Amino acid sequence: MSRPNHAGYNGAPIASLQGSAFRIPTAAPESDGTLEWTATTLILAEARASGKTGIGFSYADAAAARLINDRLAAVVIGCDALAVACCWEAMVAVIRNQGRPGICSMAIAAVDNALWDLKARLLELPLVSLLGQARAAVPVYGSGGFTSCPTAKLQEQLAGWTDRGITRVKMKVGREPEQDPARVAAARAAIGPAHELFVDANGAYSRKQALAMARTFAETGMSWFEEPVSSDDLEGLRLIRDRAPPGMDISAGEYGYDSVYFRRMLEAGAVDVLQADATRCAGITGFLQAAALCRAFNVPLSSHCAPAMHAHVCRAAAPVRHLEYFYDHARIETLLFDGALEPVNGELAPDLSRPGSGLVFKHADARPYVV
Repeated sequence: MSRPNHAGYNGAPIASLQGSAFRIPTAAPESDGTLEWTATTLILAEARASGKTGIGFSYADAAAARLINDRLAAVVIGCDALAVACCWEAMVAVIRNQGRPGICSMAIAAVDNALWDLKARLLELPLVSLLGQARAAVPVYGSGGFTSCPTAKLQEQLAGWTDRGITRVKMKVGREPEQDPARVAAARAAIGPAHELFVDANGAYSRKQALAMARTFAETGMSWFEEPVSSDDLEGLRLIRDRAPPGMDISAGEYGYDSVYFRRMLEAGAVDVLQADATRCAGITGFLQAAALCRAFNVPLSSHCAPAMHAHVCRAAAPVRHLEYFYDHARIETLLFDGALEPVNGELAPDLSRPGSGLVFKHADARPYVV
């Protein structure tokens, strides 16, 4: 394994890597246009070198923790903790026969995020300073409004975010399409005309159904239509993007696991805003690759979910427009991590006095949720 060629530098070999899984029940049953769930599993990676511990996480099946321990640890332990790119390449190589998308990329993501955190802690820097700060803070949008949420509760949640200074909010649609126009209108009534309203169908609509919904939702001033059709239907996304009412952005990309996926989506002209998730696309390293592609295609980038994991990298990646402050993940991250951030005036700004990500995992509090 190559090492940085600094005079007097003797390396910081990674001494251990451990993956763990924690299954946290939701506060109530949740659903979107295509999925229902009652719990969320967080995968924690802890990497140690020179007396410091870096932590990273992803949201995936518990199998990702086993993959970290059974396969990824073998190629990471002993490597120089400052050579994050070398570790990332080694992990991508070793899972070749297991397949890059899905569990493998999410396991790599947890480790890669931990290694970036470890490197920043070893250098006694906040992670955003290591990555290269591009902005003082990251605008967020409040995200929730599940299809399982009664209308009154939906209005309360969205209005609660705008009352806290968050000027953009997102809700789920698509499970019962006939009810969606009334739910979106109710959401607009709750937040008033001055705030942006986003809608996420999670690929639930057909092409023509999505076009009809776009026109209907436009009457409420809705400005963001996420996955109106399946993200695998690039032609359909391009169709909706070309025919959507003016002022309505079409977005997708949260299911991207590698740069090839993102490149294809951008080459197809399928989105106005690309989404990427550092807990899915092989970590901060993969997220920065997505940001580079966005810069090349002149398309803005928005992070998907996991606000605590994206706070630093979104502050460093220039094409980022905003960060998703997802209700379920924000709740889990506050529960399990010291240092999890809350928006102030609609923005997240990491504490620059804390090294690394600024997060500390609360092992004792997490013990009841161990898988």
